Amino acid sequence: MSGRPGRPARILLTGAGGFVGRHLLVSLRQAFPEAVLVGARRRASEGPVAGADETVILDVDEAPALADTVATVRPDAVLHLAAYADVGASFRNPLAVWRTNVLGTVAMGEAVLQAAPRASFLMASSGEVYGLAFQSGQPVAEDTPLAPANPYAASKAAADLAMGEMALRGLRVVRLRAFTHTGAGQADGFAVAAFAHQIARIEAGQQPPVLRTGALDRWRDFLDVRDVCSAYVAALANTEALPSGIALNICSGKPRRIGDILETLLRLSGVEASVEQDAARLRPTDVESVQGDPALARQTLGWSPTIPWEETLETVLADWRSRVAAGE
Repeated sequence: MSGRPGRPARILLTGAGGFVGRHLLVSLRQAFPEAVLVGARRRASEGPVAGADETVILDVDEAPALADTVATVRPDAVLHLAAYADVGASFRNPLAVWRTNVLGTVAMGEAVLQAAPRASFLMASSGEVYGLAFQSGQPVAEDTPLAPANPYAASKAAADLAMGEMALRGLRVVRLRAFTHTGAGQADGFAVAAFAHQIARIEAGQQPPVLRTGALDRWRDFLDVRDVCSAYVAALANTEALPSGIALNICSGKPRRIGDILETLLRLSGVEASVEQDAARLRPTDVESVQGDPALARQTLGWSPTIPWEETLETVLADWRSRVAAGE
């Protein structure tokens, strides 16, 4: 079963139940209404993937079973999101991060090469792979040498390089290096979500008016998760025109200070609170300022972020108000 050029008929999404995956299913449905969306779960006990037409059990840590699963799904396109994505947590369990993010990604690519060799393979890489290269103070482009500065970033860089090698062996792969993104449904292990969660709890009278934070004098190149998903959709629609193995920075090119984001969230909420730095939220290694160069993605995909930043923050705040009200 195959769709028209640029119109895949069957799309397999790993990590479909995760933060980005849930948003991406919505974007895929809008962009490819005739496609069959197959959402992958690690365990049958997690139930069907909401928003998918079919659900398949697929654990990238179980390499021997992957080719049979891919053969059963018969995808025209695979979007590989399944990963350990929490930078802070990666310091606590680096071996698990490396196993899933590197070996799991390679195993998934090999399964596609074996069972669906004509399928396109879009890998969710990360802007974190550039790491210490950001210390130059210049926006990083795709040809900037990778210099990851934490276990998560190193695992993503290794997987990114592995996919580049697999492109030489016939895998039709696109590497999408998405920079920091946020939105509704994100876990509070990430800065913007952590701020919004605490503000919502303060509003609800569930915690004193004190915000616990990590380092505030850091700059990050933020995106709304919905803009990231629109980039993934644009890449999927253009895979036949893209060189196999291409890497694309998915970023805004506009770094924002973490402390300013917190101040904006407080202003939007009307909450008055003191701020205390929490040593547990600080990273052993950290980069002060992050800025990517989005020119190649704009040139090749016709993509650029469109959602106003304040709207993104309002969305995250509203989401956490609902979740706190529901008992989260």
